[in-house]
Amino acid sequence: MRLTDYTDYSLRVLLYLSIRPSGLSTIQEISDAYGISKNHLMKIVQQLGELGWVETVRGRNGGLRLAERSKTLTIGDIVRKTESDFAVVGCFSDGTDHRGCVIEPHCRLKGVFAAARDAFLAELDKHTVDDLARPASELARMLGIVPIVAAPAFALVPSGAAS
Repeated sequence: MRLTDYTDYSLRVLLYLSIRPSGLSTIQEISDAYGISKNHLMKIVQQLGELGWVETVRGRNGGLRLAERSKTLTIGDIVRKTESDFAVVGCFSDGTDHRGCVIEPHCRLKGVFAAARDAFLAELDKHTVDDLARPASELARMLGIVPIVAAPAFALVPSGAAS
């Protein structure tokens, strides 16, 4: 089975946001990290936002972040929402766009392909976005994500106090 670029890019966006849990990311940063079109990502991010998987923050300092519930999404969940066609062969289609097959009434091949598709999706259901984001530090390094480090807190020493 072959997945579309749309699904591939959706998975990449979710993975990127998963390994950058603090702060906001921009579509441009994700585009640059993967070397893929910003225009393609804009449409994908819009759908991911509509699904509630990505939170978008508008404005000058806006960006994207992974919705908390998205960490537990399975890869199968994502594929089912981003792929529009699971017709491995023509006889799986809705009947309007395929030529009839003369052996279809007695063909068992359709059942074999259906079982293979179901096994494929069952395997994807075993893995979550959070699972694939490990080890986060190594993936972040490969994507050029610089860790966001909190500024150290300084203790104030009253003037004139001995040190």
